[in-house]
Amino acid sequence: MIHVEGLTRKYGSFTAVDDISFECRQGTVTGFLGPNGAGKTTTMRVMVGLTPATHGQVTIGGHHYREIPNPGRHVGVLLDASAQHAGRTGREVLLLSSRTMGLPDSRVEEMLERVSLEPAEAKRTVRNYSLGMRQRLGIANALLGDPQVLILDEPANGLDPAGIRWMRDLLKGYAAQGGTVLLSSHLLHEVEQVADEMVVIGRGRIVARGTRAQLLRSASGGLATTLVTAVDNEQLHRALTVKGIEATAAGASLRVSAEPIDVGRVAAEGSIVLTDLRAGNEDGLEELFLQLTADSQREGAPQQPAQPMPEGVNP
Repeated sequence: MIHVEGLTRKYGSFTAVDDISFECRQGTVTGFLGPNGAGKTTTMRVMVGLTPATHGQVTIGGHHYREIPNPGRHVGVLLDASAQHAGRTGREVLLLSSRTMGLPDSRVEEMLERVSLEPAEAKRTVRNYSLGMRQRLGIANALLGDPQVLILDEPANGLDPAGIRWMRDLLKGYAAQGGTVLLSSHLLHEVEQVADEMVVIGRGRIVARGTRAQLLRSASGGLATTLVTAVDNEQLHRALTVKGIEATAAGASLRVSAEPIDVGRVAAEGSIVLTDLRAGNEDGLEELFLQLTADSQREGAPQQPAQPMPEGVNP
C-alpha cells in the first residue's frame, strides 16, 4: 500500500504540491490524473526519495522509501523513460540493475521477453531506441525485482495502440496477483480503462478522487443516467413509464434516469430486445475532468457550471 499524508512540496514561493492525502490499495491500479504541471511527477519523486517533502510524508508498505533495504526488490519505479544510459545496450541496462539487486542474470532474459524486446533490439544501444522501446525497457527495469508496488509516471508515452493495450493488460494482471500500482497520466481515456480508482490533481491540490462509477455519478450531478436503444423504443418507453422511470428521446436512443442494470431489468421483464445499453454520462467524465482542472489547463475548460461532488468522491 502507498499512503500519502498531508504532502506538501514548495520551491521557494512556489507550491508544487499542496497538502495532499490519498492511498493506493493492494490489488488495485490507482490512476493519478492531472494536466501537465499539476504536481503528479513531483509527488512521485517524493515517494521514491528523489525530492524531499516540505511537509507531510509518503510511506510504502508502512516504510519511507529510503528505509527499504534493496528497494528495487519491493518497489518498481519508472519516472522518465529517457533517463537511461544512452551508451549502453538494453540488456546491459537491465544486467546492471539485476546485479545491483542481487538477482540472477537469467532474470534479464525473462524481463526482455516479458516486455517484448527482441534479442536484436536488446543488443542495440539505448540512444538508438524509439521512445516506445525506452518505455518497454523502463517497465522491464521496474518489474525486474518482482516488486509488490509499481510507481509509473506516464508509461504509455510513445507506445502505439497495441503497446498501450499490452501495458494495460500487464498492469491489470499485476494488480490481480495482489500488486499495488500507481499510474500517472494527463490522458483520461488511457487511465480510465485500467484504473480501479482515480485521483485527480490540479495545481498541486487533489480536486476529486473515487472509482470511475463515482466520478461518472458526480459528472451527472449525482444522478444515474443510461443511454439505451431498443428494437422498439416506444414499447420500452411505455414499460419504463409504468415503472415510474423517466425517459426522453436522444436521437435514435432513449436517455433514462436510472442505472443500466435497472433499465435492462425492465427490458427483460417486458421481453424487449435491446441493441445498445450503456451509461449515459460517459462523456461527462471528461467534462468533469476539464472543469475540475480548468485553472491549470492552458486552453481552459468548457464554461459549464461545476456539479457538486456526491458522497464518496472527496476533493
